[in-house]
Amino acid sequence: MENNFDGLKVMVIDDSKTIRRTAETLLQKAGCEVVTAIDGFDALAKIVDHNPDIIFVDIMMPRLDGYQTCALIKNNPDYASKPVIMLSSKDGLFDKARGRIVGSDEYLTKPFSKDELFEAINQYR
Repeated sequence: MENNFDGLKVMVIDDSKTIRRTAETLLQKAGCEVVTAIDGFDALAKIVDHNPDIIFVDIMMPRLDGYQTCALIKNNPDYASKPVIMLSSKDGLFDKARGRIVGSDEYLTKPFSKDELFEAINQYR
């Protein structure tokens, strides 16, 4: 099945340039408009400007981590309904549970495959 996400606006928040670039390349090839952010503060400013349809956020980031970033997004009535997918290099139950508490919709373990990325988008678009 060919994934076609033409016009879908996706935000990828990760302090790793490699992850940002990988996700951006995969998503752009599938027709997405991609906005990247290096951390939570950067992301919060860009969310207002770009109003993404779906947000991927890394858990382990300096300054403002993924849990805090997700909580801030979900606590804002304008963005509370936006799907937020947590990215983590740990596949831990604790992390998943904590992600749920702050309102994340899904959890992907890094490194994620193209299929996992697209599947997560399909579920929430």
